[in-house]
Amino acid sequence: MDLRFGAGKPTDAERAAVDALLGPPESAWEGADDRNDTDLRWARGGREARERRELLLPGLHALNDRVGWISEGGLDYLCRRLTVPPAEGYGVATFYAMFAVKPRPATVVHVCTDLACAARGSARVCAELERDLGPAGSAGSGAVWQPSPCLGLCERAPAALAIRAGETPQAAVVAPATAEAVADAASAPHDAPAEPPAATAVPQTGADGPCSPPATRAGTDDDAAVPDPGPDAGQRPENSAHTEPHADPCARPESSARRDTSVPLAGGNGLVLLRRIGVVDPGSLDDYRTHGGYAALRRAFTLGPAGVIREVTEAGLVGRGGAAFPTGRKWAATAQQPDHPHYLVCNADESEPGTFKDRVLMEGDPYALIEAMTIAGYATGAHRGYLYLRGEYPRALRRLRTAIDRARARGFLGEDVMGQGFAFDIEIRRGAGAYICGEETAIFNSIEGRRGEPRSKPPFPVEKGLFGKPTAVNNVETLVNVLPILIEGAQAYARTGTGTSTGTKLFCVSGTVARPGVYELPFGASLGELLELAGPPETLRAVLLGGAAGGFVRPDELDVPLTFEGTRAAGTTLGSGVVLVLDDSVDLPRVLLRIAEFFRDESCGQCVPCRVGTVRQEEALHRIKDLTGAAAAGDIALLREVGRAMRDASICGLGQTAWNAVESAIDRLGAFE
Repeated sequence: MDLRFGAGKPTDAERAAVDALLGPPESAWEGADDRNDTDLRWARGGREARERRELLLPGLHALNDRVGWISEGGLDYLCRRLTVPPAEGYGVATFYAMFAVKPRPATVVHVCTDLACAARGSARVCAELERDLGPAGSAGSGAVWQPSPCLGLCERAPAALAIRAGETPQAAVVAPATAEAVADAASAPHDAPAEPPAATAVPQTGADGPCSPPATRAGTDDDAAVPDPGPDAGQRPENSAHTEPHADPCARPESSARRDTSVPLAGGNGLVLLRRIGVVDPGSLDDYRTHGGYAALRRAFTLGPAGVIREVTEAGLVGRGGAAFPTGRKWAATAQQPDHPHYLVCNADESEPGTFKDRVLMEGDPYALIEAMTIAGYATGAHRGYLYLRGEYPRALRRLRTAIDRARARGFLGEDVMGQGFAFDIEIRRGAGAYICGEETAIFNSIEGRRGEPRSKPPFPVEKGLFGKPTAVNNVETLVNVLPILIEGAQAYARTGTGTSTGTKLFCVSGTVARPGVYELPFGASLGELLELAGPPETLRAVLLGGAAGGFVRPDELDVPLTFEGTRAAGTTLGSGVVLVLDDSVDLPRVLLRIAEFFRDESCGQCVPCRVGTVRQEEALHRIKDLTGAAAAGDIALLREVGRAMRDASICGLGQTAWNAVESAIDRLGAFE
């Protein structure tokens, strides 16, 4: 191990940031000022040093949060504390878009220029910012602005996120964004207007409906405004939650009117996964329990781990991240592994452009995810869960931290969950701006303090995952589905949807629609029915299903059923539920070019087909962006060849799907004809 450290020294602020995370240094080897005789006989190494490597990403966050960038002295000090070669620390720090290793102002404003925001005028915002504040990346007035990939705020596009470093870091979301509002947030993020409640991202809740959020609750936008009323306030007797899980009529799963039908849900009734959004106070554990919270975990303890897996398997639940792998099989395979410990990882790094459903769930109903993770840990034999959260979600981070702390304080996490003798706890790990970290093995590397690059499979995560141990990875929506399965029972759950796509699905509708937001529909509803709920444009040009890794659908194909098998048969994909609507004003070649730029930027560069292919794809699209017919034919042939190579030979899904949207635009929409 090469531990050559540079001559740079940490500033007092950088040292304080690292020490706040790791504690004071134990010896001069770790950076203590005074060297004593003990230091000559002591150094951390071997297994003890390797086990601390996982603190590298939190350490980089600590430096970046405190100063706004990571200096050589600060990085050296962090690496010395963790016994990590500085060259490797540098490689990790430069992997993530939210970190900088060159000086920059304390305030950084990320302005989304991705597909949904582009359809809503982000180019105009950027042009005005360039006029008023200077070009992107130029420091002025203590702040710097820069274009950003999707921020997951598509229902309020165009969007911007201002982050100010300091002893107490601050973040402000500006959405919809104007140049003036962005400039105000950059100069004073603490004075930025509060974000609207999460319920506003769910049009189906209906502002005037019977389940609309109470006025006082709608205003509790930040957990700081929602003090925990105390350990006993509003608490039901422990044994009553299971027998009366749905005291609030708005929380009752009204499944009898919904099952065996593909008619879209509307008007706030019949929601399953979103039923508590806007109804429950996201800062109150007691309110969550009043609205049926922890009834599913109680039933899980009654069933036992094998019974939980059997219910999930019989319900037909499959992963909602796009791969659609059966969740019950994954849990069973993990639980059966003889190697220990087992781990659970919640993938909350939804970075697919146009995806924001998990953010709405985490902001509006955070305890549901905590409960679902606890059930998953119980079923798979894991006693520790990692919640890998997008770095661009400051409100979700606050809400989840509050929820975990309160659940732990009340015995819903910890050494003896609900007095059942089961130990389980959750640790949040923040991502730092890397789309590839949504891939399950890239998450492992990121948590372990390495570059977030995917691993070759096999071995599969259920055999050797996080820290080389059996690991189950599920995303937020998949986990939250477990709650209605245990409450209603597998057979009742499976009656919703189709034979192979059971339950409901969340769709993120954005672009040129009247009511963008998250919609919950039973599997089997058609794309046209979904668009009717969202208010389609008068002149529809195309719909991008599944995000940048998905495919386009024509206006005459809106009867495609929204199921995994239905979209596959139609030559497209459901993906993570992105539905980006484009009207006829769209410049399709520019949309394709933006998608190509995205994949070029986000490729981790580990394998040649993806690293080179995404660059060649973008170059070809640049050359033909203003051409059609025979003039573009040569480059289209090249695009097909490059696309096949990426699809066949890339290590992970990023390279394998980077050509999907471009291919579908050429073949289905007649782009460049």
